[in-house]
Amino acid sequence: MVVEMMFKESIKPSCPTPYHLRTYRLSLLDQLMPSAHVPMIFFYSPINRTIKDGLYIDCNDNGVQYVEAKVSCCLSEILSNPDILMIRKLLPSNICRLVSSDAGIPVAMIQVNILKCGGIVIGTQTSHKIIDGPTSTTFLKAWAASARGSGEVPRPSFIAPLLFPQNNLLPRDTMLAIWPSLLKFGKCVTSRFVFHASAIATLKAKASSSSVVPNPTSVESVSAFIWICVTTASRIRYGSRRPSVLSHIVNLRGKTATSLPEHSIGNLLWIATAQCDAEVNLELQSLVGLLRKSIMETSGEFVEELQGERGFQKVLKCLTELGEVHSNGGADYVAFSSMCK
Repeated sequence: MVVEMMFKESIKPSCPTPYHLRTYRLSLLDQLMPSAHVPMIFFYSPINRTIKDGLYIDCNDNGVQYVEAKVSCCLSEILSNPDILMIRKLLPSNICRLVSSDAGIPVAMIQVNILKCGGIVIGTQTSHKIIDGPTSTTFLKAWAASARGSGEVPRPSFIAPLLFPQNNLLPRDTMLAIWPSLLKFGKCVTSRFVFHASAIATLKAKASSSSVVPNPTSVESVSAFIWICVTTASRIRYGSRRPSVLSHIVNLRGKTATSLPEHSIGNLLWIATAQCDAEVNLELQSLVGLLRKSIMETSGEFVEELQGERGFQKVLKCLTELGEVHSNGGADYVAFSSMCK
């Protein structure tokens, strides 16, 4: 697959950013996020900001990096047998790793790839310092609505820094201390496993239990199933069952009645953690129950405890507990993130 760049520019905003809005302070939860650009690719058949340092965004109207490219193959060739290394060419940049700082790098980068068959592939990379999964969804929905000329453009809310005020006592390299304990660095393998709708429905039926979780979600059912597979593979490798820990990213929007609108911008997420001892039976229903219990702990009350000036102490307490959970070298760890509801 040959990808030939045809056009590149910075798309600037239609009107300048007012002077009093040029500095956007990150929230306390944004401070915990890694300096990394998260890639997303969207297949279709026939923001005006840069990071100034780790604490705020400089709204300098330099625009979003936009690239157009021509690809020498058809959509069917890409999707029939995806090659991860080749697919990376459809992204606007090779910045996909954790770094100590991404100062000066655009918050959003976009590459529109025009395929030989007439199909289009849109690759985006957005900074995790201010953009989580739901924020990306808001941005893409607004872009699509604007392109269609629709009047129903999502209105972003920038309330997060007010609810979760930034704290200068949190070291700027906090993420470099936190994330290595959650993400194991080294050689890795990227694989794709396709779950068809019928398979997911079967998993949900098996995971359902009137006494534990009567209505498991698709995400809970598939996550618990993969958890079982990883634990089983570990037993084969080590000769015996080991304790295991599952972590799942949870969207905090909607946890409270009024404080966090659906289209709130920023990293409004938390890590739910579930633990399974080596003696526990690996049954889908029981593991879904453990996962649901951990997710329910990120309740509206929990979100309120993270807010305000006292939120910093709550964050430190939670990070300490999280570090203790992930400090067991004899346990298996499985981390999940999903943009599905």
